[in-house]
Amino acid sequence: MTTYVHNQKPLQSTPFIELPLGAIEPRGWIRDQLEIQANGFTGKLGDHWDDVGSNSGWLGGTGESWERGPYYLDGLLPLAYLLKDEVLIKKVQPWVEWTLNSQQENGQFGPVTNDDWWSRVVMLKVLIQYEEVSGDERVIPFIERYFHYQRKHIEARPLQEWAEARGGEHLICLYWLYNRTGEDWLLELADIIRKQTIDWTNIFAKFPFWRYQTKFDHRVHVVNVAMGLKYPALYYLQTGQQLDFSASWQGIDSLMHYHGQVHGMFSGDEWLAGTHPSQGVELCAVVEYMYTLEHLVRVFGEGRYGDILEKVAFNALPATISPDWRGHQYDQQVNQAICSIAHRNWTQNADDSNIFGLEPNFGCCTANMHQGWPKLVARLWMATEDHGLAVVSYAPCHVNALVANGVETSIEVDSQYPFNEKIIMSVEPAKKVTFPIKLRIPQWCTTPIIKVNGQLIELAKAVKGYVTITREWNKGDRIELELAMEIQLDYRGHHAVGVNRGPLVYALPVEESWIKRGGNDMFPNMEIFPTSAWNYGISLNEENPNDSFQVETAPLEKQPFQAKAAPIKLIGKGKRIPEWTIENNSAGTPPIGPVISNEPEEIIELVPYGSAKLRIGEIPLIKTT
Repeated sequence: MTTYVHNQKPLQSTPFIELPLGAIEPRGWIRDQLEIQANGFTGKLGDHWDDVGSNSGWLGGTGESWERGPYYLDGLLPLAYLLKDEVLIKKVQPWVEWTLNSQQENGQFGPVTNDDWWSRVVMLKVLIQYEEVSGDERVIPFIERYFHYQRKHIEARPLQEWAEARGGEHLICLYWLYNRTGEDWLLELADIIRKQTIDWTNIFAKFPFWRYQTKFDHRVHVVNVAMGLKYPALYYLQTGQQLDFSASWQGIDSLMHYHGQVHGMFSGDEWLAGTHPSQGVELCAVVEYMYTLEHLVRVFGEGRYGDILEKVAFNALPATISPDWRGHQYDQQVNQAICSIAHRNWTQNADDSNIFGLEPNFGCCTANMHQGWPKLVARLWMATEDHGLAVVSYAPCHVNALVANGVETSIEVDSQYPFNEKIIMSVEPAKKVTFPIKLRIPQWCTTPIIKVNGQLIELAKAVKGYVTITREWNKGDRIELELAMEIQLDYRGHHAVGVNRGPLVYALPVEESWIKRGGNDMFPNMEIFPTSAWNYGISLNEENPNDSFQVETAPLEKQPFQAKAAPIKLIGKGKRIPEWTIENNSAGTPPIGPVISNEPEEIIELVPYGSAKLRIGEIPLIKTT
């Protein structure tokens, strides 16, 4: 191979191209996350949860035979290969082998107890990752035979229900195969599937779901929405139409206006639920939105999608999983004063939806959560259409890639980002070579500093959120990047604020008491009760919020997403607001600010949102004299 597989005509070209699984190796704190994940849910789940155990229908058994096995593999497989963990790879292999051996003469595969299109396309995404990391020559013919089967039957047995809502996932696989075989009928099948899928393009272009939803519809199901946001972009690759080109961003903009939360997600405790900070966000939606954003970065080459991806990944994802990866929530809340089995103002979910456990509310998240960190790591960098490399996120990693003229090049990213604003990238091409490196400049950073081999680089204005350094690169070249992180306020309802610094959102942590409520020893069900006051407001200089806080740092521990071990804190001042109380078993609506409080002023600490499992992330302002 001298280059990466680009889109073949008539597909539109993409500015960025995904690197194959294994090209990026995790380092530092993000490798620690993968190891914690491997020692928790992802590595141990099959021994404690029958739905992905040895009797799974996706292993030839009589157990669950729909989406949960494929969901689980979609995270387990990349995790295993990113860590080069032989134990995990051995766990993966039986699933892959059974699936490849299950194919019938007509091309159909998978458990014979159902013929649903949806669960099979998830397994196709698993097999694509497997082919890229292993080079297994069975995969491409397998997928081609299956798509021949689907083409023969798709019009008589069209997409329905979940498959109709999520049909765009097929396009990822169809385009991948088309770019390797050039078979025109694959694009014909893609067009049929697009027309059978819910019309997400027009939904996002003229967004109609403005309010808290009160009944089920696939178009307001939060996970469907999170997945559907990438479909117009994928359609654009084939249609070339401006409506498809624009709709994904229009959808994001509308969702954040009507349902947005401070951590970068839109609400959805099953259905879209408005902007109240005590509404929930489902874990499946978090990891699927991350995957959507990774595709939007690739298709459009725009840094703004990377900005959102980091906000979701570094805040919403760790917030809803226990630090040891032995418990997860179905729904998280921005203002999460208590996690208990109790009725809340969810659109649809059950009373246990915000406790941490093995399978709160419903098991889809138990199966699907595993893809979040591994897929992010695999897409921290991408190749570019002009044979260079582009940064998606500055988490620590080692990149092995091909650049101009097929020259092998490695880049070591030394950073504690997002906990620290300094990043060092060491470039090691196999020989001297000229190629571009595109550095993402987040919208929150107004004064980036870039040095190459100690020399300050005069920065041109960022284009689509990127600055490009094109030069002859030699072994030992070094890029130093400093992304100055200033405190910025996100104004919310009732004049409350979210506090941002760089890609991290900061929240008021509440002291936690974890109480076991069933489950098993490995994956207990845990309620969390507050042992300190949560109802604080914050005193701020709104004109210059940086004056209102002292930034305090600490060494980075193996699990930085714990309030007591937070590697960075903001020290400020605030007051309690006694009239702000629990309503319907959640923190009540924040009082209209600025709030007059007669309570004494206290020193308060804010920690990264993902570190605090009980927290106030949408904080009322205190009236100051």
